[in-house]
Amino acid sequence: MAESGNGAAGPAPGHVLGVDSGGSGLRIAVARADDGDARPLTSYASQEPIGTGPNGMDAHHLLKQLVPAAQDLMRDTGVRRFDAVCVGAAGMATLGTELRAELPGALAEAFGVRRLALAADAVTAYAGALGQTPGAVVAAGTGVIAMGTDLTPAGGWRRADGWGHLLGDCGSGAWIGRAGLEAALRAHDGRAGGSAELLARMEALFGPAAELPGTLYPRADRTAVLASFAPEVAACAGYDSVAAGILGRAARHLAEAAAAVCPSTAGSVVAFTGGLLKLGEPLLTPLRDAFSELLPHACRVEAEAGPLGGALRVAAALATDRLLLPTDGKLLRVTR
Repeated sequence: MAESGNGAAGPAPGHVLGVDSGGSGLRIAVARADDGDARPLTSYASQEPIGTGPNGMDAHHLLKQLVPAAQDLMRDTGVRRFDAVCVGAAGMATLGTELRAELPGALAEAFGVRRLALAADAVTAYAGALGQTPGAVVAAGTGVIAMGTDLTPAGGWRRADGWGHLLGDCGSGAWIGRAGLEAALRAHDGRAGGSAELLARMEALFGPAAELPGTLYPRADRTAVLASFAPEVAACAGYDSVAAGILGRAARHLAEAAAAVCPSTAGSVVAFTGGLLKLGEPLLTPLRDAFSELLPHACRVEAEAGPLGGALRVAAALATDRLLLPTDGKLLRVTR
C-alpha cells in the first residue's frame, strides 16, 4: 500500500484500461489513473483485427479477445479493478452500433467498470497526440482523417476527410500510391504527365503494366496495395518531377485538412501523426511549406503518443473527473 507524505497509509492508486482496435489488430494497456501522462505499465497486442457483422463491428469478437487479455494483465500487475476503460476503435463512428449497445454491460459484468468511454480511433489519436489541448490532429497512414476541437461543448469536434480511398483520404498513402500508379500508366500509354521511373518501379513490383488492373481490382486489400506504392513515389521524388509533384499535392491536402478543423484562435496547436510521415523529407518539406501558408496562426508540434496512449489518457481523465474532450454520441460516448 502506498504511503502518504505524512507517513500515514493512503489508498492504493487506481488503474485504467486503454484499448486500441484497428485494421492491424487489437492492443490494450494498463496505466495508473493518477498518472497524468497515462504511461502504460503493461500491454498486450493481437494481430487479429475485429470483424464486422450486420450491426457493424462485432462486439462479441472484440470481447472474446479483450476480456481474457485484460484479465491476464490484471493478474500480471496485481491490479484488482479498473476505475475506467476507454475503447478506441477504427469505425466506431460509422460501424459502432453493436459496440455501443454491448460493451457497457459486458465490461461492467467482467470488470465492474462503470466509467467507460467509447471513442473513434481519430479521437484517441487526438488525445494521444495533444492530450486535452485545443487544436487539430491529422492522422495520416493508408487513409487520412483530421480532427479538431476548441474543447467547448458548442464547438464540439470538427472532422475533415476520412471518407475512404474512393471518395477522399486525400494525401494519404493510398492516394499517393494511386497517383503514382496513374503516372506510371500514363508513361506506359505515352500520355502527358507520365513518369518512366515510376513505370519501371511499378513493373518491378507488380509485373507488366497491362496486367495491373486485373491484379489489383479483385483484391479485397487493394487500398493497402495502393498504399504500398507510396514509398516508391517518395524514393523517386528527389530526381523525378512527377513524383515530386505528387508528394507536393499530398502535403497540401494534409495541410488543408488541418486548416479545415483547426480552431482559429492564435497559438492553436496542430500535430501530424501516422505511418505516412515515415516517407520523410520528400513529404515533410512540402508539408512544412503548406502548413506555413495555410495555418499561419497555428503552431505545429510533435505528437506525444499514439492512439493506445490516447485511450489510456481518456480513461485516466474519466477516472479522475478531468475529462475535457467534448463528448459526442458517436465520436466519444461516455458512461459514468
